[in-house]
Amino acid sequence: MSEATRKRLRWLYAPYTWLVFIPFLAATTISFGLVAMLLAFVAPRAAFHFGTVWSWLLCRVNFTRVRMEGRENAAPGQSYVIMSNHQSHFDILAFYGHWGRQFRWVIKKELRNIPGLGWYCSAGGHIFIDRSDREKAIESMRAARPRLQGGVSVMIFPEGTRSRDGRMREFKKGGFMMARDLELPILPVSISGSRHVLPGKTLWLLPGTIRIRIHPPIDPAAYGEDRDRLMADVRATIASGLTPFERGETPSDTQA
Repeated sequence: MSEATRKRLRWLYAPYTWLVFIPFLAATTISFGLVAMLLAFVAPRAAFHFGTVWSWLLCRVNFTRVRMEGRENAAPGQSYVIMSNHQSHFDILAFYGHWGRQFRWVIKKELRNIPGLGWYCSAGGHIFIDRSDREKAIESMRAARPRLQGGVSVMIFPEGTRSRDGRMREFKKGGFMMARDLELPILPVSISGSRHVLPGKTLWLLPGTIRIRIHPPIDPAAYGEDRDRLMADVRATIASGLTPFERGETPSDTQA
């Protein structure tokens, strides 16, 4: 399906987006966030699952199918630094709603002020960082070490922000430094198709299918001091689960 066709379909879908999806998003974000925040004080791991249910429901309300494969590559009880490409806000909903295992997000500090979402993320132990201050960001990630035990992983988007057109961007070093400091394996994840559901920097939704592939973990310790090779191998692994366009190999995006 061409982008021109998708654009026309987004116009037709817009009334549903604004009259159904957006009100549902607002109501569930505040209500789930408030309940999860209160529960997090006594049972943080149980509170985590409110985010799972919230994300799953939002995918269903938008008629978005999520297909996940390779779950067997992640050992139960093992903590990881999960790294994924990032092409849409729906990456978060798709993964959170279907992974089903404990993890914490690395989130820009500005999201702390969003009613519902910010409350839940703060109480749930997710990691807020100041992207404008590298030293403070590293300090925040190191301070999160006690939360990442007993199979609790941390998820980071090494591109640093969403891709504007769906093509994978270059990776930043912070997540790789974190993996080395925490002495945790990296779990590469490919998320494909989410840009068709919700392109970056817009609210033009469309139903669709998102494919998530979990790859075998990569041990940073095996690379010694060669961080560049580690970054290149993780990026190549994630790229292997994407379409040629998402990898940046083709100039146009006309496939469904």
